[in-house]
Amino acid sequence: MTEPGTLVLGENDVICLAIDGEHYQINARDVRQLLFFGREVPLNRTVRNKDNADEADDMISIEGHAALNRSGKAVIVYTREGHYIIPLVSFQRVARGEAVSAPLLPLMPDHQEGTI
Repeated sequence: MTEPGTLVLGENDVICLAIDGEHYQINARDVRQLLFFGREVPLNRTVRNKDNADEADDMISIEGHAALNRSGKAVIVYTREGHYIIPLVSFQRVARGEAVSAPLLPLMPDHQEGTI
C-alpha cells in the first residue's frame, strides 16, 4: 500500500500537501489559525494558466478544508477525493520545520482493496 499523501513545509511557511497526485496548500496565516485557535482553514489549490507563464494570472481555488478533530490530537484534511488524518504532533513538527515531511493517512480505509 502506498502513502496517499504527504505534508511538507514550503516557502514562506506554507504547508504543502500532495494527495493522490494533486497539490494543495495551507497558507501560513491559516496554519496559525488552525494550530493556535483550532479554527477550520481552507485548503487551496493553485490552477496554473497554461496560456500565460505569468504567475499573476494563476487562479487559487478552495478545494477543501483542514480542521482539528474533536479531541484536538489530530488534523483532519477534507478534500473532494477523500478525507485524511495526521497526528497533531506530526503536523506541528512539519509546520515548525523540525521535520521534513509527514504522511497523511486515509481517514476511512478503502474497502475495495479488501481492507477494513
